[in-house]
Amino acid sequence: MPASTPQPSSSFSVQALHPGNFALVMSSGIIALGFQTLGFQSLASGMRTVALVAWVLLVLLSLARVLWFASAVRIDLLNPRMVFSYFTLVAATNIVGLLLHGMGHVGLAMACWVMAFLVWCALLYLAFSVLTFLTHEHNVNIVHGGWLIAIVGTQSLVLLGARIAPDLGAYGGYMMVEVHMLWGLGLVFYGIFVTLFCYRIFFLTLKPQDVTPLLWVVMGAAAISVNAGTSLITEDPRLPFLAAQRPFIDGVTLMLWAWATWWIPMLCIFGFWKYGVNRLPLRYEPVLWSLVFPLGMYAVASARLGLAADFPPLHWIAQGMIWIAFGVWLLVLGGLVWRRGVRRT
Repeated sequence: MPASTPQPSSSFSVQALHPGNFALVMSSGIIALGFQTLGFQSLASGMRTVALVAWVLLVLLSLARVLWFASAVRIDLLNPRMVFSYFTLVAATNIVGLLLHGMGHVGLAMACWVMAFLVWCALLYLAFSVLTFLTHEHNVNIVHGGWLIAIVGTQSLVLLGARIAPDLGAYGGYMMVEVHMLWGLGLVFYGIFVTLFCYRIFFLTLKPQDVTPLLWVVMGAAAISVNAGTSLITEDPRLPFLAAQRPFIDGVTLMLWAWATWWIPMLCIFGFWKYGVNRLPLRYEPVLWSLVFPLGMYAVASARLGLAADFPPLHWIAQGMIWIAFGVWLLVLGGLVWRRGVRRT
């Protein structure tokens, strides 16, 4: 279509579709799992419906974008600032798989894991190739919390993989080996990325505009690693070699929970500095969902770690945090609805 030919506004919306919109699925899905874990079944059912519907719609819109605006997708994938945002598709698909498994749709849950794993493989090597060949030594400012969505995607494979392993019969042992390796790989990636991220924010000039909701992914990546660790602790390892790693997983999981907890006040300070001290306006943007997901994941991780460790205080923390996450989810949803209304008028 010639550049001068006008296009309908819906086409522009598809062309500008941000991959971070899948964080809406992640946020809704993890809050649904949190409500389910804590016994609020009605709320869990409602949030589950939102997550499933949003995932289907976003997958269809993403496919349309690939077909109609392939050049825009290619530009995103070759942009070091954007490519890691596509890992939200991996995490969202695995969250949907967990929801479907809980509804008894085991085959669909397995299909979600396979789809997420294939996308994860492609994105992982593409992202590191982009960092290797399309950046230079003066580009350290491209480092941001969104890079850690790669760890979220990796650990989400652990969560769903451990859940479907008992349904694989004789092949369940293979899956447990796979998810143990993925968990370790996620920890290595986290160590690399969080070191680069801390160097960026502590030793280079940090502007208020640099403080985005994506910073919360630093905490969320640690929280989902905790959740993945508890999955390895609570599921049958099937192999003596994997069972022997249980003490290591116990210790690292608790350490990660402490690390995630430490980040929460720090991130609140960053937010106060941006919006309170520098008085930047707070507006809706798709990456705001990246703030909701870490809060929900922290709640679920605390609840599951409390059950695994038989330590009730963690359960109390989870109960408070899930309501905070739900409240923030409602606020972000309100911002989305208001922005759509303003655009239409």
